[in-house]
Order: sequence, then structure tokens, then C-alpha cells
Amino acid sequence: MREIRASDVVNAACDALLAGLDTPCLRVLAACPRAEADYDVHDLLPAALDELGLTFYPVGSQAGQEAAARALARHMLAGELTPREFTFRIHQRHGHELPLTERLAELDDEYDILEYGDRTVDQVDAEVMAEARRLAAPPAIPAEPTDLPS
Repeated sequence: MREIRASDVVNAACDALLAGLDTPCLRVLAACPRAEADYDVHDLLPAALDELGLTFYPVGSQAGQEAAARALARHMLAGELTPREFTFRIHQRHGHELPLTERLAELDDEYDILEYGDRTVDQVDAEVMAEARRLAAPPAIPAEPTDLPS
């Protein structure tokens, strides 16, 4: 989803091999020369993920954008981004177009007008944290009906 460089994907494949995951396509991906990663990763990644039982999201798909936003939320909650950096990146990537992240785009706008309003940075940060926790939470799985028709 263009959140990381292709060479980082190759590095992650190497890390996966070192961690004990081993599939034929993962080995090919890990062996991809970093200088050629920008060209080859797009072709190699879907098969490697499939062999690992992981989902591949086509670039630009809404499901992929949502997965990238959820991953970015986890990075912020891990302290790798400030709340302001998180909202900026979400707003920059998705604008106000992705329903899942609309509130974060609005909060990014709020950071820009703090000096003119009555909210503080800490208040906006707290709301961003709450939104990040919402995004990072596992999706709710609907309960199966208990009264099945006969």
C-alpha cells in the first residue's frame, strides 16, 4: 500500500526465514536483490503471502487502505509515531475519502487550528489515541445465531 519501501519487504522476508517460516516463494522474495526490489516485489509478494496463508491487498483497494491505516495505528500506539504525525499521514494518504479514517482526517485539521479554538493539544492527542485504539482493535466477529430456523 506504499507504506514501506520494497527493500523493506525483502528485509521482512529475510527476517521471516530467520524466524523459521519457510516457503518457496518466501525464499525467492528474500533473495531478491535490493537494487531490483522496486521492480520485483510487486510480482513476488502475492504468491509469498498466499503460501503463508496471509492476505494480499491490491494497491489502491479500500480493504488494503483500511489494513494500512490499522497497521499505522498500531505503530502509533507502539510509540513509533506521535499522534500528530499519525493524523498527518492518514490525512495525507486518504484525505477525507476513507470512511474508516474520516475522524482522523478531521483531527488533523483540528491540529492546524488549535490556536484559534478552545481545545488543547492534549485533548486532541487523547481523541487521536482513542481513534487509534479503535482502529487497532481486532474486528468484531458477529455472533452466530442461536435460534436457527427449522
